[in-house]
Amino acid sequence: KPATSKDPATRLLDTRLVRQNASKWESFDVTPAVMRWIAHRQPNHGFIVEVVHLDNESSVSKRHVRISRSLHQDEDSWSQLRPLLVTFGHDGKGHPLHKREKRQAKHKQRKRHKSSCKRHPLYVDFNDVGWNDWIVAPPGYGAFYCHGECPFPLADHLNTTNHAIVQTLVNSVNSKIPKACCVPTELSAISMLYLDENEKVVLKN
Repeated sequence: KPATSKDPATRLLDTRLVRQNASKWESFDVTPAVMRWIAHRQPNHGFIVEVVHLDNESSVSKRHVRISRSLHQDEDSWSQLRPLLVTFGHDGKGHPLHKREKRQAKHKQRKRHKSSCKRHPLYVDFNDVGWNDWIVAPPGYGAFYCHGECPFPLADHLNTTNHAIVQTLVNSVNSKIPKACCVPTELSAISMLYLDENEKVVLKN
């Protein structure tokens, strides 16, 4: 509906069905609202958190929503319970490198290039693996995985180990021995908000 000075337009961002007697963190995806603020750069009206009981008795559950610190709560304990808005930016890293193929390459070479071992995308969703009950943010991360064939003989630019070279050599004379495969050589850290054993929110970079 059109926004007025007294009645701004509201948009539903996310919903959750929770138990009244459950005590845990809930994460909501508010990306559309944040993206809209960045794009238009105009004053926003923040977020509205509304709790409605299944029998529509909203007054029953109002006392279970805490947005500001109570008078009898100290600042240290409130810092572990207050709502958090977590945002992530993209630094431009992590894009796969695309190599140009030679124009006169043979079909067999192109086919071998496509089947060569390389990094493939793999997104780990913490909700799918059951970790969302203790990981507050992010909702997941790009883990990637290696798949494909390693050429024989192994080239120098592949940063091969002596063990991989020997295993590839043995595979050339004994097919029962599997071919060597690539493994990660560099790992990137991510920032994470999680709950420790005392149900306190911890930020780890």
